[in-house]
Amino acid sequence: MSNASNDMPKPSLHFEFAEADNERLLNLCGAYDQHLKQIETALNISINNRANIFNIKGTQQQAQVGLNLIQDLYKLTEKEQLSSETIDIFLRQLPDGNHQSLTKVKTQSAADYRIKTKRKLIRGRGANQNDYIRNIQRSDLAFGIGPAGTGKTYLAVASAVEALERDEVRRLLLVRPAVEAGERLGFLPGDLSQKIDPYLRPMYDALYEFMGVEKVARLIEKNVIEVAPLAYMRGRTLNDAFIIMDEAQNTTPEQMKMFLTRIGFGSTAVVTGDITQIDLPSHQKSGLKQIVPILEGVKDISFTHFINKDVVRHALVQRIIDAYDSVSE
Repeated sequence: MSNASNDMPKPSLHFEFAEADNERLLNLCGAYDQHLKQIETALNISINNRANIFNIKGTQQQAQVGLNLIQDLYKLTEKEQLSSETIDIFLRQLPDGNHQSLTKVKTQSAADYRIKTKRKLIRGRGANQNDYIRNIQRSDLAFGIGPAGTGKTYLAVASAVEALERDEVRRLLLVRPAVEAGERLGFLPGDLSQKIDPYLRPMYDALYEFMGVEKVARLIEKNVIEVAPLAYMRGRTLNDAFIIMDEAQNTTPEQMKMFLTRIGFGSTAVVTGDITQIDLPSHQKSGLKQIVPILEGVKDISFTHFINKDVVRHALVQRIIDAYDSVSE
């Protein structure tokens, strides 16, 4: 009896788009239907289409989710070129067991909370990135906490460049604690600045993308942009500046307090970190981990907590993070 029930045909959903716009349909389906295949694999469904007519087979729930997803993606094709990355982001944002439209998940606040630099226009990818952009724009001090690959540093640097280009601030300061992650700084060649430089490379890379190498070099020479280890912040008060502290999980409580009390008039600060990647000695407390319960709820301070689903790197990165999390549990 059980075998007979397993052999029963799966439910099928049939629909068609009102107009057969070949260019938009190609955008939706992808080259050689790679976007449809990506959705099929993720949802365990079968998708067949002829022009603007689609047929989806699978469980009733998954087929309905697939239908909603395809319809939402088709709406996006009117103004956006879809990619495998776009499809992956939508799939990660799928509400479990919920058949509601997903368009709002990606686009509801993206128009309002975006970052526009002279070189690029950046929109949030998913609800948490949109919240993060909004929090940076509205808060004097914003925290972005979560796993690698969620865009914490990238969006913070983009926001800093936007503020500088709009003359909302006079300087950018990007700082990082110089904590050894299995390597020993003392054996690296060069002076202290050269030893620290590799630790600051991710922020340099983001700056280069938004402003270009030559312009960044000129602004660093003029001290409009300063990229420095956290220790260099002691004793300073920073007015009219956009300050980012990256890898904040590697600060001690004393360093965190020192940094936060550097914020002057007209300044915005963003603190990013991943409390699962602490490189401090085992006996040392993380300043980021300690400060969250202390400052949550304080006026003009915001927290954005990213999760594994927010990872916007290769899909394999999210699976690796999930695998590590399952072992640690």
